[in-house]
Amino acid sequence: EIVVTPFCCCYVVVLLKSCTFQFLSVSRTQGGVHVHGDGLTVTSPVHMWVKALDLILEKMKNAGFDFSCVKAISGSGQACHKPNMAVCTGKKERERVYSFLTQIETCTAFCRGWATAERHYRGKAPVAKVNIHLDDSRKPTDSFAVQDSPVWMDSSTVKQCQYLESAVGGAQQLADITGSRAYERFTSNQIAKIHQLQPNKYNETERISLVSSFAASLFLGDYAAIDYSDGSGMNLMDIFTKQWSLPCLKATAPMLAAKLCDPTPSTALLGSISSYFVKRFRFPEHCKVVAFTGDNPGSLAGMRLQEGDIAVSLGTSDTVFLWITEPRPAVEGHIFCNPVDCSSYMALICYKNGSLTRERIRNECSGGSWESFSSALWSTPMGNNGSIGIYFDVVEIIPPAIGIYRFDQRDKRVDAFTREVEIRALVEGQFLAKRVHAQKLGYRIIPGTKVLATGGASSNKAILQVLSDVFNAPVYTIDVANSACLGSAFRAMHGKLIHLNTLVAGKGVSFTDTVRGAAAAQLAVRPNPSAEEV
Repeated sequence: EIVVTPFCCCYVVVLLKSCTFQFLSVSRTQGGVHVHGDGLTVTSPVHMWVKALDLILEKMKNAGFDFSCVKAISGSGQACHKPNMAVCTGKKERERVYSFLTQIETCTAFCRGWATAERHYRGKAPVAKVNIHLDDSRKPTDSFAVQDSPVWMDSSTVKQCQYLESAVGGAQQLADITGSRAYERFTSNQIAKIHQLQPNKYNETERISLVSSFAASLFLGDYAAIDYSDGSGMNLMDIFTKQWSLPCLKATAPMLAAKLCDPTPSTALLGSISSYFVKRFRFPEHCKVVAFTGDNPGSLAGMRLQEGDIAVSLGTSDTVFLWITEPRPAVEGHIFCNPVDCSSYMALICYKNGSLTRERIRNECSGGSWESFSSALWSTPMGNNGSIGIYFDVVEIIPPAIGIYRFDQRDKRVDAFTREVEIRALVEGQFLAKRVHAQKLGYRIIPGTKVLATGGASSNKAILQVLSDVFNAPVYTIDVANSACLGSAFRAMHGKLIHLNTLVAGKGVSFTDTVRGAAAAQLAVRPNPSAEEV
C-alpha cells in the first residue's frame, strides 16, 4: 500500500506499508516476538529486523522507486506490527531535497517501540558484515552477541529496577536524573539482567544499541550513536547534561559507557549511507543519515508540536504529549529530551482508562448513543456544579489505583450521579487529571498555546469543548496516521537543512521553519469565555 500526502506545493511524503514480521520465515514468532515460558520475558530475533529492512527495500525497488533521488534518511523505532517507509521530496532554492525514512519496529502495540536493549555486533565483527548479509538467508550469528533481544513487552526485570532505584537514592532521584523512575522495559534494567544471567554474552558485546540506533547503523554501515531523545528513555542518561549518568552506569553493569559510546543530538547528521545500499539499491553516495529516534519523539515531530502545545490522543488508552522548557521530573510520567529542539524537552503521560471507559458510561447513561452522550455534555454547565468523578475501570498508571469515586459540590463522596452529571463528571475528570499531571511535569499554558486532539474521540465536538474549557485553550484536530513515520521524514529534511544552512550561512534552521508548509491543523473549538474562572 502506498499513500501519498502533499506537503506544501512541492513536497510529497510517500508511505509504503507491508511485510509484517509474522510473514518472515526466519522469525518463527507470534506477532513479531517470542514470549518465554515465565510469561514475563519477551524477546525478538535481531536478524528478523535486518531481513525486514532488506525485504521492504526490495519491494520498493521492484515497485519502481527511484532511490537515486534520496538525499537524507532518518527514522524511528516504532511500536506496531510492520515496518514503514516514507519519502519526503521537494525543491528548495532549485535544489531537490529528498528525505527518506525507514522504521524498524519491534512491538505489537502503540505503547512504546523504543529504549529496549538490542545488543549486537560481537568482538571484531564490523557493521559492514551485517550489510553484506542483508540479502543472505544465513543468520549473521558472528555479528550478534545476543540473538534474541528484549522488547518493550518484557516485564522480567523487577529486581533490577528495585536495585537501580535504591542505588541512586530512590525513585524520585532516578527520575530527577533520567526523566523517569525505573521501568522493567527500560534499557538499563535489561542490560543489568543480561550481565547478571549471561555474563559471557555481555562481555563479548562490543556495542549496545537501541532499535533506533541499530536501524541507523545498518544504513550507515558503522555504529550509529544513540540520540538524546530516545536515549532519555533508558534510565541511563542524565537529561540535563545529556551524558550518561555515572551512578546509573555503575548500578547497571561494568564497562557500560564504552559499550554505549556518547549520545548525540537528535538532529545530528551521522554520515553518508553505506556503500551496500549504493550498490544494491542505487542510493546516491552523498545521501546522508540523520540520527534515528524513538516512536514517541517521532510522533511529536510528526504532529509538529511547538512550545506550549499539548497533544492529547483519545484512544483505547489516552496519551498526552507535551513540549516543555522547564521540566520537573516526577515518579509519574516521563520526560525526554526534545527530538527537534535540543534546548527543550518533551513529556509523555499515558492513561489506561480511555475510550473504553467513555464507551461504558455512554452505554449506561445514554443508551449507547454518542448523540445522547454529547447532548448531556452540552446541557450541563462547566464545572458540573462542583460534582466530579474518577473512573478507573482497570488499574490506572497515574495514579496506580482502581475503582469509581464520585464527589459532590461539598467534596462529599456519593454513590451515584444523575445520568447527565455522570457523563460530564467522567469527561471533565479525565481532562482535569491530564492538566494536573502535565503541570506537575513543568507544563505551562502560555499565549498561543494549542491543544491538538487525535484519536477516535477527537471527532466528538462536545468532548473537545470540555477539553478546550479545561485547558482554556483552543483545540485543533490533526490527521496523525503514521505520525512517527511522517515525523521522521520531517526530521530527515530538518537535519539535512541544518547541515546545508550551517555550511552556507554559518547557522542552522529551526524545525518550525522546516515544516511551515505542512498542512495546518484544523480549529475545532475555542474555550468558553468564562472557562478560566471556572
